[in-house]
Amino acid sequence: MSRKLGQKLLTAKIAKQRRRGIVVRITQFFVCGFLLFLTLTGSLQAQTTIRVGAFPNITHAQPMIGKANGDFEKAMGPSVKIQWTSFNAGPSAIEALFAGAIDMTYIGPNPAITGYVRSGGGALRVVAGAASGGASLVVRNDSGIQKPEDFHGKKVASPQMGNTQDVALRAWLKAHGMKSMDKGGDVQVVPLANPDQLTLFLKKELDAAWAPEPWATRLIREGNGRLFLEERDLWPQGQFVTTHLIVSAKLLRDHPDLVKNWIRAHVELTDWINAHQPEAKRILNQQIQKETGKALPPAVLDEAFARLQVTYDPVRNSLLTSARSAYDAGFLGKQMPDLSKMYDLTLLNQILAEKGRKAVQ
Repeated sequence: MSRKLGQKLLTAKIAKQRRRGIVVRITQFFVCGFLLFLTLTGSLQAQTTIRVGAFPNITHAQPMIGKANGDFEKAMGPSVKIQWTSFNAGPSAIEALFAGAIDMTYIGPNPAITGYVRSGGGALRVVAGAASGGASLVVRNDSGIQKPEDFHGKKVASPQMGNTQDVALRAWLKAHGMKSMDKGGDVQVVPLANPDQLTLFLKKELDAAWAPEPWATRLIREGNGRLFLEERDLWPQGQFVTTHLIVSAKLLRDHPDLVKNWIRAHVELTDWINAHQPEAKRILNQQIQKETGKALPPAVLDEAFARLQVTYDPVRNSLLTSARSAYDAGFLGKQMPDLSKMYDLTLLNQILAEKGRKAVQ
């Protein structure tokens, strides 16, 4: 073989090896890329979404502050996505839970009771408390109301028919020998969103309202209102559940670990709020402004916050009393329901035990 021919063969061999190397590298590149794609896709598919309801008011301090600070996202970790939904009153949140639009929500006791009963006890469980107190009966200064009997013939608002304040109002009227018009009485009970209550106070088209904070304080300070009654004065030790945390039975059954992580963050937020009230109120107010378009004046926020207690204790006994009132008002059917399985405080008490604290009942 000539020397020239040998060089050509050697050159061809080297070129072939180079082409083979390039093909190998390209193949490796695409394989690695495909594996990375599968990994990312798998991660996305493995991500769990938890859909949570809350109301933009101060009786929902933990979700408002936790939402603002990202505390729940940190506690749940990167594999969990949190989707928030805002509500004005409890019955709407219960409908969303029934429709599968949310998995858990902060809510008042009476809508939770109604939801539990409507589902035959199968839809939800109370897993923690959130707030005690923070609701009042406010009358318009020029309404002519000075004593309970003066409510005859008056127009009184609650946030929504069947919600916690609505049931409290009807129970109070009954205790003083009065009824709403729909029950054959002469007191016009009107379900109105809290902002609309303030508008009608100013127009003198509403005589009174049973409202949660901060709306009760706003009615007093901005709507020419006067505090007639603080609801906590009606309860032993001034404690009654205003807000608690409920979860769907399905979420609790399928993802107890996620629910426990949420409750742990909730307990720690409760502790932080009570230990850092000035900063907590500032963050809370910023979140309320973000969701409603208007921040609370500092004096309103301070007065309103003083009327409630942020707590993880669900104050179970007060709910049972509220249930009796809801039943008497005709919201719970023909017989008093069995609420014995409505609570599942197992995870909350596990967390409290880990922290060396007394279990709640």
